[in-house]
Amino acid sequence: MKIAVLGTGMVGHTLAGKLVAVGHEVMMGSREAGNPKGTEWAAQAGPGASSGSFAQAAAMAEVVVNATPGMVSLAALSEAGAANLAGKVLVDVSNPLDFSAGFPPTLSVCNTDSIAETIQRSFPEARVVKALNTLEAPLMVDPLRLANGAHDVFVAGNDDEAKATVVALLREFGWLPEHVHDLGGLDVARGLEMWMPLWLRIFMRQPKDKLFNISIVSE
Repeated sequence: MKIAVLGTGMVGHTLAGKLVAVGHEVMMGSREAGNPKGTEWAAQAGPGASSGSFAQAAAMAEVVVNATPGMVSLAALSEAGAANLAGKVLVDVSNPLDFSAGFPPTLSVCNTDSIAETIQRSFPEARVVKALNTLEAPLMVDPLRLANGAHDVFVAGNDDEAKATVVALLREFGWLPEHVHDLGGLDVARGLEMWMPLWLRIFMRQPKDKLFNISIVSE
């Protein structure tokens, strides 16, 4: 597929690189075409990789991945353009982390709303799916490096076909089917995003470079 990855940070680089590696045509989008982080990534990622503005990336894509920080996601998606997002699967990986009062951050939206739902309301013709926001970037694209893949990832959204597209991408990343959980509608994103304050506290207690994730254990 043709996929846009919006965001040039670690998450954007990690997802874009994996998507190219498994055979997709990927454009990394940033605020301006010619962004050094985007152009350097495209030069190193090989055939199938390119970079451009948010709008250029969204326009070429069948699937758009929002890998921008949650506090700026609406602005980035506005630059991408509602017309360029209409009808497309929009994978929201962001978290609404507010660092204005320092670390650890608070959530700019929670309890009765989520950044994913805010994005869906702002771009009603997009098909928003929440996924991959509950774990670190290395595990997003290489789940087998932890517990032989026996840990869990979640998807939520109002469009079953869009969720199926995202689940298929997760399978390409190496996620085992029994560990990919469709939790229902996009309102589930509230809980997925509210996991982050606890995740950060656990992260702060982990030895450096140790990866961890949720594993659901039941009888």
